[in-house]
Amino acid sequence: MYKLFIADDEAIIREGLRCLLDWETLGFTIAGEAANGDAALQFLLSETPDLVLLDIRMPGMSGLDVVRIAREHGYDGKVVILSGYSDFNYARTAIRYGVLSYLTKPIDEDELLEIVSQIRNQLDSDASARDSSAHYRQKAYDSIIRDLLADTAAYDRLDRAELHLNADIYQVIIYEKYSHRTEDAAYRFSDLLRVTNQDHNSFDHITDDTREIILLKGSFATEKFNSFLERFQRQCQPQKDSPLDSLFLAYGRPVSHLEEIALSYTDASRLIDQRFFCEEDQHTLGYENLPTLGSDLPLITGAFLDEYAGRLFDGLSSFSRSRTAEILGELQTKLYQSSDSIDTIKLFFADLYLQIKERIGRSYTSVDIPFPGNGEIIRIISEKYYLYEIIRFLTEQFELILSSIGRTSKEGVIDDILYYIEHNYARNLTLEAIAPLFGYNSSYLGKIFSKKVGENFNSYLDHVRIEHSKELLLGNDMKVYEIAEKVGYRNVDYFHIKFKRQVGMTPAEFRRTHRQ
Repeated sequence: MYKLFIADDEAIIREGLRCLLDWETLGFTIAGEAANGDAALQFLLSETPDLVLLDIRMPGMSGLDVVRIAREHGYDGKVVILSGYSDFNYARTAIRYGVLSYLTKPIDEDELLEIVSQIRNQLDSDASARDSSAHYRQKAYDSIIRDLLADTAAYDRLDRAELHLNADIYQVIIYEKYSHRTEDAAYRFSDLLRVTNQDHNSFDHITDDTREIILLKGSFATEKFNSFLERFQRQCQPQKDSPLDSLFLAYGRPVSHLEEIALSYTDASRLIDQRFFCEEDQHTLGYENLPTLGSDLPLITGAFLDEYAGRLFDGLSSFSRSRTAEILGELQTKLYQSSDSIDTIKLFFADLYLQIKERIGRSYTSVDIPFPGNGEIIRIISEKYYLYEIIRFLTEQFELILSSIGRTSKEGVIDDILYYIEHNYARNLTLEAIAPLFGYNSSYLGKIFSKKVGENFNSYLDHVRIEHSKELLLGNDMKVYEIAEKVGYRNVDYFHIKFKRQVGMTPAEFRRTHRQ
């Protein structure tokens, strides 16, 4: 609907104009009225109505003065002048100010209807032209952004100021739905980041298949993004069905020049491809997580497959859950640094399990193990979205093998877990993540752990980490925050709290006291 404004000093005239035509059918809504020129001018400048019916003689300021001043301030709406008498000089002045029609009172209904219908057609035509122009401008702008991402832009020919590409810092983010269900809701990135984007000043946005590509521009936008990341990571695990739970972000390095934007985009693209390696409930990957340069080489060979099939078979044969869990963890780390495709890695794990299945079958001929069929194994692994899902499946199958070929006591499991913690304390360990590796649910394992060890899992893990941090504090000159990360604390303040609670002093005081 277009906005209509009526200005006349006579209330009866304003009432008549409201009722003379069916404005809603004509596509107009009456947005306001005024009885004097000053009020009319204020409304035009603040609300910018599409059509104004304006009396030429009003208290305070004439209708012609209202139009003149409004035009000087940029108002470009359609204006129809109303007058109690006909005067060519008035009409000529009105035309000079861009007034479309000059109607004399009393207003003729048919004449007003004809003028308003013509104005409605003009407004429709103007809107269509604006939409078309904006569409083609946006397509051209998107093409420039795509050229920047691909490093094919004609940098010397870009008007950086006009395109809002003269920022001091840039950063590329690729934004996907976290869920693989296409019907799940998605949220606008600007809403999540809590920034406005007037005239593309804060970021640019293009769509590529199912991915949203964001180019942050300027310190304000990048600082907002870093604050968003801190809030997001502080939550550890987003609430289900919340906006934060719906997204997956991969972000490249910040760069200082237009010519380097492609580097940031390459980072983010590589990280999106590494999403297969994410941990459960992990929603972000940053350029800090990129595989080490020079190490991304193909890794999977026949010899590599035979090595790990043999080691895992030995671990299962010795009933060592900790050893098999450790080998699987080692595999995850190595494959992350390789350049093997996701399909190749999935095929590797299918072959790995089939080899172990064949060796176990040969060695334990008297044991009836309910293995899945070979085709079922290949199908299950190929349908997994993440590596941790494949590891979980293998772990469940290994537990099935161990349950079939031997027994283990509760005490033996706890010893294996303690061994596992001692060698993996720097990772993001949780009882919920460890329990499936050893064939238990987290609630039951937590009870037998506390009974056997004398304290709960988290408390024991903190003790192990603090003991190792003390060794690092005395053994080298690493900074405290580096030591915190090295022993498994992502938040240095949290490390300080845990250290002081256990040791009775801060890490810096401990280092200073014991070195003296």
